[in-house]
Formats: sequence, C-alpha cells, structure tokens
Amino acid sequence: MAHDENHELRERWLGTLLRARDTDRCVYDPYRFADDLLARWAEPQRRYHTIAHLTAVLDHIDVLEDHADDPELVRLAAWFHDAVYAPDRSENEERSARLAERALPEAGLSDRRTSEVARLVRLTLTHDPADGDHNGEALCDADLAILAAAPDAYAAYAAAVREEYGFVPDEVFRAGRADVLRQLLALPRLFRTPHGSANWEGPARENLTTELALLDA
Repeated sequence: MAHDENHELRERWLGTLLRARDTDRCVYDPYRFADDLLARWAEPQRRYHTIAHLTAVLDHIDVLEDHADDPELVRLAAWFHDAVYAPDRSENEERSARLAERALPEAGLSDRRTSEVARLVRLTLTHDPADGDHNGEALCDADLAILAAAPDAYAAYAAAVREEYGFVPDEVFRAGRADVLRQLLALPRLFRTPHGSANWEGPARENLTTELALLDA
C-alpha cells in the first residue's frame, strides 16, 4: 500500500513540477526530488507530520486551488513545508524553506518562483497570511484543515501530536498545548479562504474547544 501511495505521490510531484517550472535547466531526474522529500516525510520521529499529512494537505489544496493565484507553487510549498521536521527544534520552517531554495532552482524553477515557494513555507510558522495573499491563504487553510476533521479523526491527530512530543513531560505538554489552543480560539478567524470559512471554521472551533476542555479537566 505504501509503495502504491508513494507512486501516486511521485506522479503528483512530477505533474506539479512540470507545470511550475519556467526554465529548462533541471539538473537531476525530477523523481529524485520526490524521492528525497518522501524519505524525509517518512522519518521515524514523525507521528502526525507524515506522508499522510502531506497527502491530506495536497488534497485540500486541490479543493482550494481556484482561490490561489498560482496553485502549483502552493503545491510545491506543501511538499516542502514540513520536509525538515524535528519536534525538539524551533527552526523547522526556516530549514524547510532553505531546502526549497536549494532544490527548486536545480529542479528548473526561476529564482522568482523559488522565492515565492520559500516565502509560503516560512508562512506556515505563523499561519497568518496578509489579506489578499491568496497563495498564502490557500496553503495555510490546507495545512490547518485537520482542525475541522470529524471528531474521531481529530482525536487521532491530537494523539499523534502528543506522540511526536513524547519526550515532553505530560504536565508540561498539557499546559503548552492548552496555551496553543487558547491562542487559536482567540483568533478572529482560523481560515481565510471562502471555502475554509464556510466549511471548516465551525467544526474546527468545536474540536479545539473539546480538546481544551479535556486538557483542563
């Protein structure tokens, strides 16, 4: 099954890259980049930030693509946005963006388009795109869409996040996680695209409120 999933993802990568490229100077076989990224997404320290998460974000971008100014660059940003991931490090987004800045010129993207992908990757640190940043809004909504999942899927997500931070004592994790949830609930809006606002905002707030109540119990 994993092999079949990776084959499909490799083909999705190739299609996205070929549509996004604006030069003919690809240095390596395009699949080499996909294989490197998929190996990163399959690292053993990951429980939530896995190939399944990558696939889900790409699927959500398919739903939101009409909102984006350049959906292919948004898709490339999804591939890179958690490519470097260590739960005990705080600079994952920056390191992931730098990976994109190194790889994408070799894959045939111009400096301008590479810079946009890297900007989007860095934006996933805050998930706070400026008004009118349609690419950023699409990526951030796709990345946060798990918050609006059905209750059982949301519970599985929360459990996977806890596993990724297994090195953190329970009391410390619960306090930190509760702070994150309160900050999210205090935002005037979690989702910026019309689809996200209409379909994901309400369920996401219900899930966050439920998890916070469990943490505070």
